[in-house]
Amino acid sequence: MTPELDRTRPVWRQVAAAIEARIADGTYPIDARVSSVVELSAEFAIAASTVQKALAHLKAEGLIRAEVGLGSFVARRPQVAEGGGADPSR
Repeated sequence: MTPELDRTRPVWRQVAAAIEARIADGTYPIDARVSSVVELSAEFAIAASTVQKALAHLKAEGLIRAEVGLGSFVARRPQVAEGGGADPSR
């Protein structure tokens, strides 16, 4: 079943949001392999270049990491210890 996409918004953003939701709900846990470009392209019935743009966005946001020849994986989120770590206002 192909997920419904709102054709009034950029499709790559919707795909990125769908993958981000899967990360948030645990469908893709930390270090899990994200579906391939070909798999996502078929699932959403969109061009591979659109999926690549969505994955590039998620990589830039630090949500996934790409490993050459292996695919994309959910990135570990840095954890800041209580009372320590970087001050985001600096």
